[in-house]
Amino acid sequence: MKKFASDMLDYIYKSPTRYNATENAAEILEENGYRKLELNSIWNLEKGGKYYTTKNSSALIAFRVNSDDIEKDGFRIIGSHTDSPNFRIKPNAEMVSEGAYLKLNTEGYGGMILSTWLDRPLAIAGRVFTKGENPFRPSEKIININKPICIIPNLAIHMNRSVNDGYKYNKQTDMLPLMSLTGEDFKKEGYLKNLVAEEMGVTAEDIIDYDLYLYEYEKGCFTGVDEEFLSMGRLDNLSMFYSSLRAILSSESEKGVSLAVGFDNEEVGSSTKQGADSNLLLNIMERICLSLGKNREEFFSAVENSFIISADLAHAVHPNVNRMADPTNRPVMGKGPVIKIHAGQAYTSDGYSISVYKEICKSAGVDYQEFVNRSDERGGSTIGPISSTHIEIPSVDIGAPILSMHSIRELGCVSDFYDTYKSFIKFYEI
Repeated sequence: MKKFASDMLDYIYKSPTRYNATENAAEILEENGYRKLELNSIWNLEKGGKYYTTKNSSALIAFRVNSDDIEKDGFRIIGSHTDSPNFRIKPNAEMVSEGAYLKLNTEGYGGMILSTWLDRPLAIAGRVFTKGENPFRPSEKIININKPICIIPNLAIHMNRSVNDGYKYNKQTDMLPLMSLTGEDFKKEGYLKNLVAEEMGVTAEDIIDYDLYLYEYEKGCFTGVDEEFLSMGRLDNLSMFYSSLRAILSSESEKGVSLAVGFDNEEVGSSTKQGADSNLLLNIMERICLSLGKNREEFFSAVENSFIISADLAHAVHPNVNRMADPTNRPVMGKGPVIKIHAGQAYTSDGYSISVYKEICKSAGVDYQEFVNRSDERGGSTIGPISSTHIEIPSVDIGAPILSMHSIRELGCVSDFYDTYKSFIKFYEI
């Protein structure tokens, strides 16, 4: 259990953006015999084959062909997402303040708890494009400038006496990261591009564009008297993505197709070509069937015989603010994965899919809990209901319970992550 959590901690730290997460996941898969398929090539799949493909360098689909009878056994799918809330660096980002400070102009991605980003050393990661042989195929490189080169400083309490009474942070004015001091020979134009170019070993003129983001430089850690907790960023939702990858590698099955998908852009609505609100997964499933010689009727039969676990983290009852939880459904850390339920279908779980997952947990020897929002509070959603609008497959929304969701540093429980992983293995093997 501790080894699994430690490996997950390392993976998440090496994956500060969805691009890094996808690249690192691909490396893990290839080390375990998975072969990459290009979306613009003809696929020739075979029984027993292990494959993966990516979209936009930020979404990944891994699958293993266990049998020839896909139309009978269907797909066993675990869906998650690779993105997390953070700050994106804007074009022409350099800003000079008071003739002395260099700041970066940024914009928020997803729903962050802004105050948690203050006074923390920040690094930069993402992807950079340089000129390629074809204008439609620029060269792409995933980078990680793993150095504490930015910080967003708080305003001293002496100048903001009411900060502890509640303060509304403005993303455009309060949350800009300080990067450097400006000296006599300082030139702000191209400062960031020159820094990136030096990191890549190219010239600034080689760089066409980039998708760069800030992340917390300090690595996550175990905490608690018995090191029972994990404190780190991006648990939502790289913990579930990593768990699904490890489960597909660890499981053994002779039925259908085992598939794990990490979509992008869940934190901003999923309505992208690499998000759950696209036909990405549906198209992949159809291509798998066609490549294995199945016709359209057999493809539709395979769909009807499939099941999806939509894996995204859940809210544990907060020990200091327990009034925000439902009166009778109160998941806590350390008691296993949480089944998420909502009458308005913000989660896809229903009586049928919940029953399936409960039986899986029982077979895996794993306890489970249930989460429902307070009836007078609006909750969140995830990829489950969005995917269901494209693929009519029974789906259950589950996840390990955590605290501080969408903080720069979230808090989860080692045993919950491990138990969720165990349920994923059993799901693939039953």
